[in-house]
Amino acid sequence: MTTALITGSTAGIGAAFARRLAADGHNLVLVARDTKRLAEQATELHDRHGIEAEVLSADLATDDGIEAVATRLGDRKNPVDLLINNAGFGNKGRYLDVPMADELKMLKVHCEAVLRLTSAATEAMRERGRGGVVNVASVAAFVPRGTYGASKAWVVQFTQGAAKDLAGSGVRLMALAPGFVRTEFHERAGMGTDNIPNWMWLDADKLVTAALADLARGKSLSIPDPRYKALMGLVKVTPRALLGGITSKTGRKYGPQ
Repeated sequence: MTTALITGSTAGIGAAFARRLAADGHNLVLVARDTKRLAEQATELHDRHGIEAEVLSADLATDDGIEAVATRLGDRKNPVDLLINNAGFGNKGRYLDVPMADELKMLKVHCEAVLRLTSAATEAMRERGRGGVVNVASVAAFVPRGTYGASKAWVVQFTQGAAKDLAGSGVRLMALAPGFVRTEFHERAGMGTDNIPNWMWLDADKLVTAALADLARGKSLSIPDPRYKALMGLVKVTPRALLGGITSKTGRKYGPQ
């Protein structure tokens, strides 16, 4: 049986990955900050699917938290075959309205943690000649929209660049760029969602199915829905100056800053 490590595993996209991978027979390492929720999740997945579910409580906004997960990823005796870098959050407010400490925390989780954990995982995977990494980004990566979009753009560029560098090694890397997904994300950031059109919402379980299929195909970028693929196609041909005005207006209305 192979083992998958999932950060931010207790809710949303992370929880959907955990359900799907457990159902497929993978053992799991579940990573989040809430030890109680982790234990409950591990017990449920073990009882339902008969897999082993290890829990690792870690705050990826801290050096100690990142190092704890990196150490587990580097364990050659108990190797991790698939890493899902899913942990992340949004800040409510426009640029300069958000405290600098919160901006730096976001960069720590979205960029530094992703870099360090991907590096720890892929170094061990390359030695074995197999493995995979999914770094969860966002369609916000493709539009000029504040710190959140900038951090997710970094995730996409880093992942695709690393995928090229590791081509032929047996290690696959893919950035996953979903749109709006019904999770705890907006609630935790204090953002309302009533004004988001129904057609823009994605189902987390279907998203995971599409993402894993794209990873199996060897894609380095997955936009797992035809609606968002079409929107991103329009983004590519929209003049940058016009796009900035549109995304600034819609970002204040719908998304994280």
